[in-house]
Amino acid sequence: MAQAILKRIASGDRTAVQDCLDNYGGLVWSLARKMLPNSEDAEDAVQEIFIEIWKNAVRFEETKSSETTFIAMIARRRLIDRIRKFTRQPGTDSLDKIVYEPTGKDGKEVFASIEAERAAKAMNELKPVQQKVLNLAIVQGHSHSEIAGIMDIPLGSVKTHARRGLMLVRKALEPKDLNTKEVSA
Repeated sequence: MAQAILKRIASGDRTAVQDCLDNYGGLVWSLARKMLPNSEDAEDAVQEIFIEIWKNAVRFEETKSSETTFIAMIARRRLIDRIRKFTRQPGTDSLDKIVYEPTGKDGKEVFASIEAERAAKAMNELKPVQQKVLNLAIVQGHSHSEIAGIMDIPLGSVKTHARRGLMLVRKALEPKDLNTKEVSA
């Protein structure tokens, strides 16, 4: 199996930077265009995001998430920071609407991230209150305190719903190892 692109970047492999751009440029651009008001802001954000990805490549752990998830989380955080800086709110309504990538440079359609699609499905299976809390936090970028105010529920309840919801989504995203010989009872 080939070494992860982020591990190659962390080890100083210069060819990995271009591989990262080729493999994840569509995803990052799609997120930036969905969350920012115009192409100029999106272009600036994409550059900042890739710099952030390269700086944080050494923090990537294959046992905790996929590269796609790691990159999408960095992009989302950076975009939310950018939006907050300019006192804007992201314009997306649900996770389902931001997981699809745009058409690639060569005209072929770029497929949606498998991990993001699985996460969206897992989110849809949560209790409605957990879905709302995670949507407000992850998609719209609100803090737990802001969510408590929006939903008119205690801060501790917001944190509990967020934690339990994320635990369920994480469990749904765990890799299914088909080679294990364990038998579930």
